[in-house]
Amino acid sequence: MTDIVFTRRSGWIPNVIREHGELKLMLGAGADANHAPRTFTFPIAEAHLAVIREDLARHLLLWSAVLPLCDAAGTRGRLDEKAAVALLDPILLSAPADVDAFFQRIPWDRGRLIAHGAGIDLLESGQVCAAMRAATEASDGKRAQKYHADRRRAERGVVLGPLDAAILMYTGQYLHGATVPKRLPDAVDTTLLPEVMRVIATAEQACAGMRIGRDPRRGKRATDKRAWDRMATTVDAAVRRAYPELVDDAVRTVSFLMCSEAVDRSRSMPLGDDEEAAGDRADLGGSTRKRILTFTDDKGVEKKWLPDSPRTATGEFWEFVGDRSAADNEVFTIEDEERGEGIQLHFYADSIARVTTVREGGGGSGGSAPEYQVEYSLVDGIDGYRTLVSTFVRGGCAALGPHGSWMADAADLERARRRRDAE
Repeated sequence: MTDIVFTRRSGWIPNVIREHGELKLMLGAGADANHAPRTFTFPIAEAHLAVIREDLARHLLLWSAVLPLCDAAGTRGRLDEKAAVALLDPILLSAPADVDAFFQRIPWDRGRLIAHGAGIDLLESGQVCAAMRAATEASDGKRAQKYHADRRRAERGVVLGPLDAAILMYTGQYLHGATVPKRLPDAVDTTLLPEVMRVIATAEQACAGMRIGRDPRRGKRATDKRAWDRMATTVDAAVRRAYPELVDDAVRTVSFLMCSEAVDRSRSMPLGDDEEAAGDRADLGGSTRKRILTFTDDKGVEKKWLPDSPRTATGEFWEFVGDRSAADNEVFTIEDEERGEGIQLHFYADSIARVTTVREGGGGSGGSAPEYQVEYSLVDGIDGYRTLVSTFVRGGCAALGPHGSWMADAADLERARRRRDAE
């Protein structure tokens, strides 16, 4: 039978229980293999209970020293009770100076004490008892997170100034740099907010008119990495020019914010239409809208675009690519059967082939085979592909001439590709 002998208002601070007549400290820490919280107990004496009842600071210090033992137990191991019991007297019954000295020799959870109000400067100087004079039962997890974030920066040699810190607070990236940035003006001190907004305005002006589309070669939600890098570089340069005192962390969070918002704008539209929103509506009203186009992939899947389709041919084609593209499916074609021409996109090699019918095949079983002219060109990333596709849709193979260095020999293409990759 288990009875709770002593507990504090915060449910996570260890309780004292009596189990089969024996006093024990009980705490939850870590998780098992199924992610359920683990509970550990170990025996204590009446003298230890008396201190735990009366001295919150010593209670919290004991907790912080036991937690590393719980971590060592992992998902299924047993708590080292002998080691846990060995913590009791030095922490609960020793003089403050001896407690400070003891904490110099053992592992302990610094963040737990900071979350409960411990003085950070005193902790850092080894005065743990003095640091705990400000301790509270209530826990402030963000205070501990901020401390750990600052320590990680300090390990990289980064010291934030007031404006740096305010910018990171504004984007929500002060605690976790991997968090997708947001605009959180309420998180910034009102005296610093106007300066933060001037930094943001500088970034917005620098990337006005720039956009980051998607890269359907890598799926429907994949980002065009080259466009991201261009925007980030532009914003970084503008902000560093205007505010040279800002640390790299602050500058990067601003460019991350600008790029993330640009991606969100593209993703709010159907794949392909994000290009048209940027002004690329070249195929609207063009002659190709009067003819059927056929899209195919390397797996033999086919889709037809009809002139009365509510979407443009380029939009439907990139939607098709986004749906079908995969590591083993990187060749896509667009065929205009009426014109007798088409293009084949080789995403695995950043190249394209344009195919034009030179002579139609003769009818019947004894007729001559059709003759085709095939020319190849390298392609400069997804932007190059978008230009070539929209140009073909609008004007066919003939219109592609100015948009590539066309080669009649596949071997020449391979040599050109190797030269490009070696640069």
